[in-house]
Amino acid sequence: MRFTSIAAFLAAFATFSNAAPTSKAILHEKRDQPLSRYVRGARADAQAVLPIRIGLTQTNLDEESVYAKLMDVAHPASPNFGKHWSAADVHGAFAPTEETMESVKAWLVAAGIASERIRHYENRAWLAFEGTVAEAEALFKTEYYEHAHTSRNELRVGCDSYHVPEHLTRHIDYVTPGVKLSAPLKKSVVKRDGRNWGPWSGPSGPWQGSRPGPRPGPSFAPVAPSAGPPHWNPPQMTLPEDLRTCGANITPACIRALYDIPFGHFNVSNALAVYEQGDYYDQADLDMFYASYAPNVPQGTGPVLKGVDGGFAPVAQNSSLATGESIIDFDLVFSLTYPQQVILYQTDDQIYEPEEVATVNTFNTLLDALDGSYCNYTAYDITGDSTPPDPVYPDPAAGGYKGQLQCGVYKPANVISLSYGEAEQDVPANYAKRQCNEFLKLGLQGVSFFFASGDYGVASFPGDGGPNGCLENGTVFNPQYPSGCPYLTSVGATRLYPNQTIYDRESVMHANLSGTAQNFSSAGGFSNYFTPAPYQQQTLNNYFAQHNPQYPYYTNGDIGANGGIYNRNGRGIPDVSANGALLLAYVNGDLGHWYGSSLAAPIWASTITLINNERHVRGKGPVGFINPTLYENPWLLNDIINGTNPGCGTEGFGASEGWDPATGLGTPNYDRLLGFYLRLP
Repeated sequence: MRFTSIAAFLAAFATFSNAAPTSKAILHEKRDQPLSRYVRGARADAQAVLPIRIGLTQTNLDEESVYAKLMDVAHPASPNFGKHWSAADVHGAFAPTEETMESVKAWLVAAGIASERIRHYENRAWLAFEGTVAEAEALFKTEYYEHAHTSRNELRVGCDSYHVPEHLTRHIDYVTPGVKLSAPLKKSVVKRDGRNWGPWSGPSGPWQGSRPGPRPGPSFAPVAPSAGPPHWNPPQMTLPEDLRTCGANITPACIRALYDIPFGHFNVSNALAVYEQGDYYDQADLDMFYASYAPNVPQGTGPVLKGVDGGFAPVAQNSSLATGESIIDFDLVFSLTYPQQVILYQTDDQIYEPEEVATVNTFNTLLDALDGSYCNYTAYDITGDSTPPDPVYPDPAAGGYKGQLQCGVYKPANVISLSYGEAEQDVPANYAKRQCNEFLKLGLQGVSFFFASGDYGVASFPGDGGPNGCLENGTVFNPQYPSGCPYLTSVGATRLYPNQTIYDRESVMHANLSGTAQNFSSAGGFSNYFTPAPYQQQTLNNYFAQHNPQYPYYTNGDIGANGGIYNRNGRGIPDVSANGALLLAYVNGDLGHWYGSSLAAPIWASTITLINNERHVRGKGPVGFINPTLYENPWLLNDIINGTNPGCGTEGFGASEGWDPATGLGTPNYDRLLGFYLRLP
């Protein structure tokens, strides 16, 4: 929390000149409570060199203003639909003013920091220079101390409070090192005679809100596929042979038939991207899938790797690193969009990835790589990545990635599928909200994000939040992140049942897969962190008026208040859904059925990629953030009205006419979606 004198905001505007104005130094930020995992030690050596950054106050960051900008390019009724911004436009819209930059720089120069030492980065959000501890203490009227980690051989530098000139308080957002400690520093940076700090070991141990056990989904059922399950009567034999068993074995042909998705025809500059973390694909399993179920895809077809911070792929078949997630993602996107190019964003080195997947999936290193400004973006009292849980590079561990954190190295793909997530309660609210802001900024640039909603109904997986995956006493629903963020598309899962065909209406995905997955179903509910965006609010009003759940509720994220078990005024999850059960796929050479919303997200990503391709060949841009269009026009989807997503000792939420917190607005109807989007600018 930043402490700023109100006088700063009432001060008269002063025109700056080559001579910096002078004013008294006032308290700018102070630590509210002791650090939980660091112990303050000796004063930092006065001649030690620190990387000093001054975050500048950004503009146009109020929620209403930013939302209006997104709707201007994403709402189908807007005359500016599809006129997405460039990265430079986004940076410029939120950048500090020229007055802010020049005022702070003038103060630094007047204080003896030569102009050529000061770096001003392209996103214009901060100034940086290397200075001694003595210079920093004089500038910020403070004292810097070493801080040693309680369980790692790691040293950082920071202070308990600092001051800035009164006339600059409205221009300066933060200073690092400051109340926020520096990144881990090497001995050569902080000089301490007679004390060998050695290399730091990287993040380890629990992070507040961390969860036990592995990340859930997708789930595998080792059932040998056949003509159908026991006592199964084949449906009408008038169906083509490749569609006769879709109630028991889902294949790309079944998916195309369910949603009227055509074969792909184009490979244009509209690559679809898939995000992976901690799981890897192998080419042999992809080729086996193509040979059996997607003969339109040539053998050897794989994604273009754009590794992030040491991310690599592929691995050998039967590798312990290939557990299914990546393989089924690429099975689906290639079979549905080929010959369109597909990109793989594989994040983080193999030192960090297993730990992140076992605790939290943070997404920050991906966002850093797609938007350089995010590496040091300040929002909700957080600047840059948070360690832990975010990794720090270079990674000194053996085999770790030795390069610098990759910032802004890739232009974002137009469509990105992400089948990862965790319970909201696993991440601090401000951490989640800072990420959500970034999804909005990328939405302004025309990027469509499709996130799997999760696979345990109104709960999380067992052990996450409680023994049954629920909050409080095991009865409060446990919504998933990042699906609660209103600036991405959350995708739930549906299914067909035995004796059904592609002509039957799907139901909520729900299956007993034994063990910890006895209640495997489409995740949905209401966020505890985020309120509904205006584009969703009327839909939620209609839902509560027509299908009011008969459960006690709380409001404003006050978990469990008044005996409530869900947040009545939270953002509704999911937005849409698609098939997530009984997909036939090979993993480590074995054929079996796969389940989960992890299947549904790449289906939606593929659908929108094909539509973007059709727009591209007609000289139109990508559709970008699709939620406003879908909520305004729910007839574009196939409504799901059967099934529930149980959990926490309840039946969960039932599918119903219109939007519901099990399947959202429904599944894709390609022909309707294509026709509508081709009519838009």
